[in-house]
Amino acid sequence: MLNSIDEKILNIIDNVKDIFSGAHNIRKDGQKFDRSISPNIGIINKGDKSGIDVLVKPNTKGESVHIPVILTEEGIQDLVYNTFDIGEGADIDVIAGCGIHNPGHSKTQHDGVHEFFVRKGARLKYIEKHYAEGEGEGKKVFNSKTILHVEEGAKVEMELIQIKGVDSTKRETEIYLDKKANLVITERMLTDYNQEAKSSINIEMNGENSTSQVISRSVAKENSKQVFYFNVTGKNKCRAHIQCDSIIMGNAKVKSIPAISAEHSEAELIHEAAIGKIANDQLMKLMSLGLTEKEAEDTILKGFLK
Repeated sequence: MLNSIDEKILNIIDNVKDIFSGAHNIRKDGQKFDRSISPNIGIINKGDKSGIDVLVKPNTKGESVHIPVILTEEGIQDLVYNTFDIGEGADIDVIAGCGIHNPGHSKTQHDGVHEFFVRKGARLKYIEKHYAEGEGEGKKVFNSKTILHVEEGAKVEMELIQIKGVDSTKRETEIYLDKKANLVITERMLTDYNQEAKSSINIEMNGENSTSQVISRSVAKENSKQVFYFNVTGKNKCRAHIQCDSIIMGNAKVKSIPAISAEHSEAELIHEAAIGKIANDQLMKLMSLGLTEKEAEDTILKGFLK
């Protein structure tokens, strides 16, 4: 018998199938829940560990891969290692939405490693979203690691988003860029209450004329803590621009720790970081339009994290 959550998931699957073409693999409470493949995208269970291999044929275009993880019980500790091979000349989206609903008092945790091989001339858009909720006092924890090997002329666009309910998260991102590879990362983070978040992005620019851009925006509220590490190494003629902006509120704490290393005379690396509170003139302007202070504050934060 399916429970109400399972029925909702299946309804979502049906809606996604109507909108997108491609493949999906849904993992629920530590087990495979549902899977589909396409003529161009295969999904295979790993034989030596928990996880899957996603194989995208060369020149595949207009398809997507959805790989959500859903945890609905307390006390679960889930671990997966997924590998993606994006074929030469392909153009696809990969969406990894991870959600925890912890109704109890024991910790629920998901740890995931995603390793990508983006072949020559391919384009990958990778979206990773973390969300958690639950009526109990049990901790909701996400730890993720993403490793990308980006071959010559390939392009990668990443969206890393965590906006609600996660008590603790550690996010590690490692990226290796070959000749003329292009990378764009957009990171969005919100912490509240006593939540803690650590994000580490390491980019190694090995190929000539490789480029990278990172835009990180975060809001830390109440007693939450955030730490950001950015490390870019230019080993060839390359360009990189890192921008990290944070809004701090209440008794929150935010650290931004940049490191840029040039190991080639034509490596151009820029890092910008700013931490501050909401400007009073922004609040006053919105309040003059009839919003309460809380409404004005929420409007500014939504726009900042958009």
